[in-house]
Amino acid sequence: MPIAIKMPALSPTMEEGTLAKWLVKVGDTVSSGDIMAEIETDKATMEFEAVDEGTIAHIQVEEGTEGVQVGTVIATLAEDGEDAGEVKPMGDGDAAPAPSPTPAPDESNEPTPAPAAKQGPAPSPSPGPVPSDERIVASPLARRIAEQKGLDLSQISGTGPNGRIIKADVESAKPREAAAPAPSASEPAQTPAPAAAPASAQDFGIPHEVEKLSSMRKVIAKRLTESKQTVPHIYLTVDIRLDAMLKLRSELNAALEPQGVKLSVNDMLIKALAKSLEQVPACNVQFAGDTMLQFKRADISVAVSIPNGLITPIVKDAGAKAMSKISTEMKDLGARAKEGKLAPEEFQGGTASLSNMGMFGIKQFEAVINPPQGMIMAIGAGEKRPYVVDDSLQIATVMSATGSFDHRAIDGADGAQLMKVFKELCEAPLGLVA
Repeated sequence: MPIAIKMPALSPTMEEGTLAKWLVKVGDTVSSGDIMAEIETDKATMEFEAVDEGTIAHIQVEEGTEGVQVGTVIATLAEDGEDAGEVKPMGDGDAAPAPSPTPAPDESNEPTPAPAAKQGPAPSPSPGPVPSDERIVASPLARRIAEQKGLDLSQISGTGPNGRIIKADVESAKPREAAAPAPSASEPAQTPAPAAAPASAQDFGIPHEVEKLSSMRKVIAKRLTESKQTVPHIYLTVDIRLDAMLKLRSELNAALEPQGVKLSVNDMLIKALAKSLEQVPACNVQFAGDTMLQFKRADISVAVSIPNGLITPIVKDAGAKAMSKISTEMKDLGARAKEGKLAPEEFQGGTASLSNMGMFGIKQFEAVINPPQGMIMAIGAGEKRPYVVDDSLQIATVMSATGSFDHRAIDGADGAQLMKVFKELCEAPLGLVA
């Protein structure tokens, strides 16, 4: 029996992706573990491996196709012993051959609307009616999910064979997509409030090029907009004297040189943030509606700039790791992030984030929280400044750090306590190696 090869979910949050490149063609034989395609998610381009053995009979989604929904059949595999030339393309849903346009009878327990009784000749069709539910081509499972979610099937586009609405279409739809019920004869029609639309581009005749947004850039725009609109940010800034940390870094690097390890200031700040979250657990949390998650360890997401945007590889349990281990991990994660070779579990999750723009000479900035995390630490440049040391004005290397906190989950006093502990660890850094 032929096998349907479907668009995989390469991460827990992936709903669609771009089929960037096929590495096989029709007629090729594949075995389990063979790399079949490269798929671009919102964060990286990842390789898609074959699970079954057989011959590629059909490729139904061409490379370069964007917005391919998870679960969509992208190719058909003929099993060993089958003639690939006689195999028909598989459809979506349960991977059975494509059904006819007439929907199959609904075998679920939900009642099926009875057809209206005939009363004379049918009236001529008028423009603009919403099609009745019984005329919509949808799988029984899709109908059941739509009813549970309060969705209007007439407002959902089907991606299955012949436009059939399948489970993935309904699950990706949102209740707000349902059409509003028509007003009754006794109720005056109300004009709905216009939905906010993004401002249209205006070039004013200035020479320019139109650049299509990558999947990653679209997700960045969506997530950061949601963060600023739904998460009440509170910002707290401290100035940190770095001289002791820079001295310790120099001594540690001299000791680690035979091992080929060279600590950066960022490696030490990752450790400092993790230790701070351990000492102030009220900030190592995540808001979850009517509950809150209290984490038992600190996994630090570190912002890394890559050609198409930004990605945040994670140093897991950073508080329990030596700074040399953090340094080694970050070099590996950063290199693979730039190549788009991170696995989903290496950049999804984290309990808090750290973003360092000091290498660009940025003195101080306020970072946007990366939902669903509860905080992010923004690091500015270490620079020589006039600074009061032992009641006298001296020149010191000073860095500004700003914590952005989700005020729904973290009180200002708790955020201030975290910033205080972070400052103390940076200014007395022996606590990072204890």
